[in-house]
Amino acid sequence: MNDQLLKAISEVTYLTTENAWRYRSILRYFYQQHERLRHYLFPEEIYEYLQQSPHFQEYTEEQLQNDLNQLVQWKNLIPRQETGRVSSIEDFKKKKFRYQATPYTIEIERMVQGLEKLGDSFGGSLERTLFDRLLEFLFQLTAYHKHPFHEGKREYEADKLSNEELYRMWEDLFDQFRKMAENATDYIAYLKSEKVEEVMMTEAFLAFKDSLTEYLRNFMTALQRSSLKIEAVLNDTSNTFIQRVAKRLVTYQLLIPRLTDLPKEEQLVQQFIDQWESLKKWFLGGTSHESELSFLQNETNETIRRMTRFAQRLGERSQNFRSKRKDYLHLAKWFSEMQDIQDAHKLSSVVFGVFHTRHFQTDGIETEDIYSEIWDQPPTIFTLKPRIRNYKEKTRPGAIVSKEQEKKETLKQYMLEKEAEQKMLEQIIEQKQIVISQLKRVDPYVRKTILNWIGKAMGNKEQIGKTETGRRFKLFQLDDSMIQLESEDGVLTMPNYVFYFID
Repeated sequence: MNDQLLKAISEVTYLTTENAWRYRSILRYFYQQHERLRHYLFPEEIYEYLQQSPHFQEYTEEQLQNDLNQLVQWKNLIPRQETGRVSSIEDFKKKKFRYQATPYTIEIERMVQGLEKLGDSFGGSLERTLFDRLLEFLFQLTAYHKHPFHEGKREYEADKLSNEELYRMWEDLFDQFRKMAENATDYIAYLKSEKVEEVMMTEAFLAFKDSLTEYLRNFMTALQRSSLKIEAVLNDTSNTFIQRVAKRLVTYQLLIPRLTDLPKEEQLVQQFIDQWESLKKWFLGGTSHESELSFLQNETNETIRRMTRFAQRLGERSQNFRSKRKDYLHLAKWFSEMQDIQDAHKLSSVVFGVFHTRHFQTDGIETEDIYSEIWDQPPTIFTLKPRIRNYKEKTRPGAIVSKEQEKKETLKQYMLEKEAEQKMLEQIIEQKQIVISQLKRVDPYVRKTILNWIGKAMGNKEQIGKTETGRRFKLFQLDDSMIQLESEDGVLTMPNYVFYFID
């Protein structure tokens, strides 16, 4: 733990102490002038500024001098004796000072001003382009091409940049990352705040719900589209390259003239490496916890579900308060106009449903296939038991029945199905490639497998994926045209893709 964390910060005393209103007014004026590049102020101009406020009408120059001295003790101001405008020895002995706000004070005032603008609610946003811009910066930093003579060696484009250009690229990347993380976190916190919860309970939320839901869903779509590519880039970038970049960044930093002492070179290098690791953990997570990206996805989905529930409750509430008198009168008129009792029974079944319905629940399922239909399953025998208090089911001891043969038969059937599916895939591979536009009517399993392969390839920077049997392939899009893939259960319109098998 850093020892500075254990020390009190005297510079913030002026915010809560007695007469804080005087100290805050003085230091706010220092901050405003600092933003205008005026760093040294004289007591006379400070007093003139304060006199413009009705709260300081009885404020004296002596009180101002005492307040300035107190702020100097709290390390908010730095006094400097003014010798340029001295015309006599007596004036020099009076020690007229001009004052400069310390860096801590400027940052504190900047923070306080930001808090004043923030109000009592969170801000932030979920811009769809945040992840796209971050991905663009990542591509610029980690772009490379393979060495023509040394297999496996990479030549990074960043190595051709000057240290200054590399430093600017690194700053742009992490500025974008900080903006994205802070905006997303603040906006989710805003949606979960008590004030927004109260708004969701009112009728006005119904008009706001559709636009907010669409906003969140568009963000989720962009997030899912870009996050896989970002994860692939982070996984593909070597630690050696990042260490080399960090050393170059430190070299540039050390060339900037500074009068104060800088940390050691090793510490600065480690700071840049830690920045990269924090970026990786945000998207990829760690060994003991999930990534912040997953948390953001879950929170966004939960927010959408929560808003839908609120809207449903509001709709139900308004429905309950609405009178159904006219509906009942209309139904009564229908029934009164019926000439045949059978027609009345039919109308009753549609309006009120089946009376005295009974539900049966069976034990277990026959298959684990999620694509199977209920109509394809064999019927289940359900034994009705007497619903009396003294009934006890007869039990008798029995031996453990071995189901080894059934397991073997099930495994054999499963392997045969997989073998048949594999043969179907091999039939569409011609000369180590699959041209989807040339495929005729295919089995639904083949279509699902093709879509699964496309998803794997799209998540890789080089659009390379691996089949279930371990074969590597590369995905190409021939042109911008759309093709149709026919199956037994429908026609899929998709881009004109081609698979090339590498091995």
